[in-house]
Amino acid sequence: MTTYRYTVAELRGQLRQLLLSGAAIALGVAFLIASVSGSGALVDSYRQSAAAEVGPGDIQVTRTVTAGGLDAAAVERARQSAGVAAVAPRLTGRGAVLAADGRPLDRTAVISAVAEDPALRWQLLKDGRWPAGPGEVLLDTDTAHRLDAAPGADVRLARADGSAATARLVGTLDGRGAPSYAGRPVVGVPAAAVDRYATGVTVTGLDVRVAPDVSPTRAVEALRTTLGIGSEVHTREASVTEATRQSSTVYGMVLIAALSFVLIALAVARMVVGNTFSVVLAQRTRQLALLRCIGADRQQLRRLIRRQGLLLGAGASAAGVLLGVGLGAAGTAVAGRLDLGPVHLSLMPSPLTCLSAGLFGVLLTLSAVRGPAKAAAAVPPVAALGGAPAPVGGAARVRAVAWTAVLLVAGTALLVAGAVAPPPLSLLAVTVGAIASFFGVLRLADRVLPAVVGLLGPPARRLGGTAGRLATQQLRLNPGRTGATGSALLLGVTVLVAAVTALEITSNSLVPVVSARQPGVFSAAATGGALPPGALTALAAERGLAAAPVRSATVDLDGRPTLVAAVDPALLNPSADGVGQARTLADGAALSALGESGPRRAAGVELRLQPGRSSLPFTLQTGATLLVTPATLDRLAPGAPVTTVWLTPAAGEDRQSTRRTLDRALADHPQVIVTDTAAQADTLRSMLDRLTTVSMALLSFSVAIAGLGVAATLMLSVNERSREIGMLRAIGMSRRRLRRMLTLEAVLLSLAGALVGTALGITYGWAAARSVTSTIGTVGGPPVLLVLAALALTVLTGLAASVLPARRVGRMTAVAAMREA
Repeated sequence: MTTYRYTVAELRGQLRQLLLSGAAIALGVAFLIASVSGSGALVDSYRQSAAAEVGPGDIQVTRTVTAGGLDAAAVERARQSAGVAAVAPRLTGRGAVLAADGRPLDRTAVISAVAEDPALRWQLLKDGRWPAGPGEVLLDTDTAHRLDAAPGADVRLARADGSAATARLVGTLDGRGAPSYAGRPVVGVPAAAVDRYATGVTVTGLDVRVAPDVSPTRAVEALRTTLGIGSEVHTREASVTEATRQSSTVYGMVLIAALSFVLIALAVARMVVGNTFSVVLAQRTRQLALLRCIGADRQQLRRLIRRQGLLLGAGASAAGVLLGVGLGAAGTAVAGRLDLGPVHLSLMPSPLTCLSAGLFGVLLTLSAVRGPAKAAAAVPPVAALGGAPAPVGGAARVRAVAWTAVLLVAGTALLVAGAVAPPPLSLLAVTVGAIASFFGVLRLADRVLPAVVGLLGPPARRLGGTAGRLATQQLRLNPGRTGATGSALLLGVTVLVAAVTALEITSNSLVPVVSARQPGVFSAAATGGALPPGALTALAAERGLAAAPVRSATVDLDGRPTLVAAVDPALLNPSADGVGQARTLADGAALSALGESGPRRAAGVELRLQPGRSSLPFTLQTGATLLVTPATLDRLAPGAPVTTVWLTPAAGEDRQSTRRTLDRALADHPQVIVTDTAAQADTLRSMLDRLTTVSMALLSFSVAIAGLGVAATLMLSVNERSREIGMLRAIGMSRRRLRRMLTLEAVLLSLAGALVGTALGITYGWAAARSVTSTIGTVGGPPVLLVLAALALTVLTGLAASVLPARRVGRMTAVAAMREA
């Protein structure tokens, strides 16, 4: 009991010294809770969105991948199945929403049927009411906003025959209720009016309501028997479970990514705690020696220090859990005020998450204290009373040097191998090499960082005068403390710069390749199916515009309707995926988008399906599953029309001017829709840019925690250097210069860690990007502005870390400082 009372008393006496380290642990635990809760809420939002698209029906019937669409006979058989009260087919087709000038909007619209039975309407109505007749329609909110149309207004749509029609907008649909249609105009019409506005109408699924006295499970079995092979029948619970299963993969990916950032932040916090305890125990050397002199052994000293670490970790972790719960509650309150459609977010962490995070924080603190406790207990009483540190044995020094050399050599070799080797092992080699070499550099931090501080000394002396010279000398005369304190910043900056460098170089390398591998820059297609001859003539007449017409037709392939496309591959972009296969295609052969092979018969012609899957049919013509030569298509479907044209501007023409040219050429053909296929590359760049922004924001948290370590070390150094500060005040140094000296120490230490971390981060980031893009060529270098922003962030962190120590020094008088010593 006395031992525990002494432990608590000692911790209370050192609480001011350990407060900043405890704050680092608390922030790390809160960050862990927020990341886990946020990841779970994000994935749960995916699950809720998917469940909304499943709809309210008791049973969902979908078609298998190879079975084709559900036909009218299947719908009737489903209605006659035992236990079925109502069936609503999900009819979808392609159409167009017309702007005020008669031109269609950029992308093909989805025409979706609204079920007559209100209990089977799966769309999410946002404003207005459901349509009641063929002249009434719904639009998604984004499209209605683009048209500046509100419920009650008239909107123009393209009919299936290509003519224009006016309909009454009676309501708007929340696009978040149909994630699979995201980014496309959606038109909701009564089921009987779908054929009026859409082409290529198919039944993608059935929503089924069972009778009140019938079990959904029994109805499912009856439907499976009635519909036979080719249809998948599931209860709503099973459909939602499938959506949840798919989102669980996303959850794993998001959680792993979030925990990666959290672990980096916690690793920095561990370094902060370990360094703080090392300094505190070094200042308590005489006190620990007295305990040894009155009979305490090494094990008792270790237990004493570990108990103090346990108490600090428990208190800091409890504060972190409270902070994490508070952040979750605040986030939930904010999310509750937002319009998120079918999603209802809760960022409140579970009790298991709080318990696990708190326990992890305690274990992390105990792990950080273990090294300093062992070192403090190893000091013999006589050496401690004399103030001399414990000597380091020659064998231990040799082992340390050997380990450092092995880590540096092996890490560098793996980095080089990963940069030149083909994927996927190249990325693994770079990752292991970066970790090994970084730990090698970390073991040399007490030599590398003071040396960098020495290089920064002349500018510091010119800017700060005497204060700059004293700050530089202080950091160089205490290499152990400088290396230990700067290591936390070194880790944060290295990972931050490596992440943004890898993402920037990967983006610069992948985006042009993705854009170049499209069959063309633009594609033009008509809402009515066949492209008008006048439109094709107008496009061919434009100079500086290469056109590749795609002809297609639906043929009966072994009793199954199949959309077959044909194009001259010489007119396509040679870098497009699958063009090489298409150029070697012989008459009578076909490329399959489904990976099928073997002979097939269609219209009396035998087709030889080449083995392997090709994305080109899908890419050239929506819905096409086979690609044949133009001569083969002439035998399968004589006179097959041109349904799509792929367009590529001449070299030197920018996309915007080409788009204006296309609008002028197609002014008389409003049913032709032009799609910018290069937007896929823009989407990829946007995604990578967002990932860079998120990574930089999360990793900046690690730099902030490292700043707490700098502040803690400076605060402890003020105690240790009180006699020095008193003498400086006694010989006339002003409070302002003392504050400047502490500020320059923090800035020099932060800048040294930032410079070394930036050099390592650029190297690791380039190697990681090279390992991913080696097969297509690595383009570009590190993002200069983002790297400069990271350096500025680190310097600001150093300035912020110097505020409290500088204020304390400024308040000290010469007499008080000498008395504290």
